[in-house]
Amino acid sequence: MEETQKLKLEQIEKTQAGMIQSTEKSLENMRQTVEEKLEKTLNDRISKSFETVGNQLDNVKNGLAEMRDLAKDVGGLKKVLSNVKMRGGLGEVQLQMLLEQYLAPGQFVSNAHTGEDKNSVVEFAVRFPGQDGNPILLPIDSKFPKDRYDALLEAYESADKDAMDAARRDFCNAIRNEAKNISKYINVPETTPFAIMFLPFEGLYAEVARDANLLESLQKEYSVTVAGPTNLSAILTSFQMGFRTLAIQKKGSDVWKVLGEVKTEFGKFGDMLEKAKGKIQGGLEDMDKLITTRTNQINRKLRDVETNVTSIDTDSPARQLEEE
Repeated sequence: MEETQKLKLEQIEKTQAGMIQSTEKSLENMRQTVEEKLEKTLNDRISKSFETVGNQLDNVKNGLAEMRDLAKDVGGLKKVLSNVKMRGGLGEVQLQMLLEQYLAPGQFVSNAHTGEDKNSVVEFAVRFPGQDGNPILLPIDSKFPKDRYDALLEAYESADKDAMDAARRDFCNAIRNEAKNISKYINVPETTPFAIMFLPFEGLYAEVARDANLLESLQKEYSVTVAGPTNLSAILTSFQMGFRTLAIQKKGSDVWKVLGEVKTEFGKFGDMLEKAKGKIQGGLEDMDKLITTRTNQINRKLRDVETNVTSIDTDSPARQLEEE
């Protein structure tokens, strides 16, 4: 009994040892598999992360290059705007683009003479038709008081009330001086009784428009209306609608003129038809008379011929022999 139990215990121990060994082997295989998968997953994620970071760095690099180019452009623009002549040319080009966009070539003119003085030459003028056939010009001149505008913006940034008030006064005085210069182009009746000052930037126009008293004084004292890109577009659109209305009216008057001429010619044509009708009726009456007279004569002649033929037939020798 004891030996049998001992053998069973030994078998159990061997079985347990085999199971433990098999379990350890399985766990080791599982550990190696898990480590391999974790390592592979980790490497893949790290590679993708580095790739993403690399792409983002490339984008940042490209963005920096674009910013450098933009900084160069901004620097160039700043140089352009710092030059008074170049600055005026920029406003003039923008004004010309708006005029070309909303008006036909014959509806505006550049470098227009608005008076007898040779110096009275405005950048652009809109041509309105006059009653005597000569066009009436609306002067439009672009202005850009950048220095006063920059000083005003710097005063706003400093939040100094005294500096802001002083910069504001200088800015308004500059606008008044520009309006005074533009008013010399007004020469009624060759021009309209008012002119337009074009400010090429909305921010610049907004600074003028925020002061209603300034706008009113410019209109009363100098007959000058201030316009930025947006409201000048609206003004030019209204002008274009007016030009179309005038064109329609002109075409309408031309049509009525043609219709009047047609009516006159139609009346003449009716008179000629009446005359032709009278002549035709007279000719038909003459023809009826002629046909009636000639027909009667021909019928009489035919009756005479028929009578003669009958008498000849009666007196013939053959006729007499037959009777005998």
